[in-house]
Amino acid sequence: MQISAVDVWVVNIPLTNPFTSSFETKTGETRTIVRIRLDGGVEGWGETMWGQPVATLARRLGDELVGRSPFELEAFHAKHEMVPFFHGYLGYAALAAIDVACWDAIGKVTDQPLVNLLGGRVRDRVPITALITRADAPGASACDLPQALAEHAAAVVETGGFGAVKLKGTQDVFGDVEILRAIRSRLPEVNLRVDPNAAWSVPDSIRAGLQLEELDLEYLEDPCVGIDGMAEVRRRVRIPLCTNMCLVRFEEFAPAVKLGAVDVVHGDIYKWGSIKATKHLAAHCSTFGLGMNLHSGGELGIATAAHLAVVGSTPILDRSIDSMYYLHADDIIEPLDFTQGSFGLPSGPGLGVVVNEEKLAHYSALNEEQGDLTH
Repeated sequence: MQISAVDVWVVNIPLTNPFTSSFETKTGETRTIVRIRLDGGVEGWGETMWGQPVATLARRLGDELVGRSPFELEAFHAKHEMVPFFHGYLGYAALAAIDVACWDAIGKVTDQPLVNLLGGRVRDRVPITALITRADAPGASACDLPQALAEHAAAVVETGGFGAVKLKGTQDVFGDVEILRAIRSRLPEVNLRVDPNAAWSVPDSIRAGLQLEELDLEYLEDPCVGIDGMAEVRRRVRIPLCTNMCLVRFEEFAPAVKLGAVDVVHGDIYKWGSIKATKHLAAHCSTFGLGMNLHSGGELGIATAAHLAVVGSTPILDRSIDSMYYLHADDIIEPLDFTQGSFGLPSGPGLGVVVNEEKLAHYSALNEEQGDLTH
């Protein structure tokens, strides 16, 4: 059974509300979609981060797969191991799109859900984190913002059934501290996190971290830049540190461990380049006694289903994962099972998702009209 064709689209999907981090505000998501078609009629679907630059690379990689079996993933990744060296994150993202599409096809050929091919279920549902940004309290004054966001967070938790809340931090370090104090006061039992995306300096990270110790944060994610900076904060602050910015490839794992820079590593199929790499990252974290969670780059349903299969089959991934899925105004698949702040694992073969090709065409046309969303 061989791959007869590889098709690539880029789609723009709107968000229900603007989403603000320390470096951007976005109103929609641009994603690259890949379909591989086998000569026997089976189709495998993949999805990855970003738009036209990734799509161009994915088309080139896909053309090289024509005439090959989707089962030949080891050979595919070995042949293209230098792609991320030359293309950085774009390379990892393009490889992951092809990788996930092949896994989807393999599951359909073998009539097995992807979670079974990755080791079988260790959990039936996957909780996700409620994401809170300053854009969630439009019009609030600086003095009213902490309480306004705390009330918003409480409403999201109550209506959505979330057990974890993550504040997207900003360059306003001590404004973020006040917001976290208000959220903790309003939600004393919730697992609380903050992610400034490395917008804080090392000294401010230490000062803020010392003030935040009393709030019992689950972890402080990427307060500052780099392994050395994170290690300095970790020496001075008792809050566990998490990263998806200073440890993003395997050659950075040993230095981070040696310096004691991180306690929890955020994996991501699309930033690490494949499902296998993400599972290997889990093994590394288990071996060295680190925690692990999954980062979200704005996955739609196809990419979310792949993340669910990884979480569903990996014991160490026992925290509420990051996911922006619930913030999207639409999708290109039939909706996933999402209730009370958690996903049920898809049960169909492969990824277990059904692509709505009319919506795929619609949102692909939207990208052609708007271009890649640069936020």
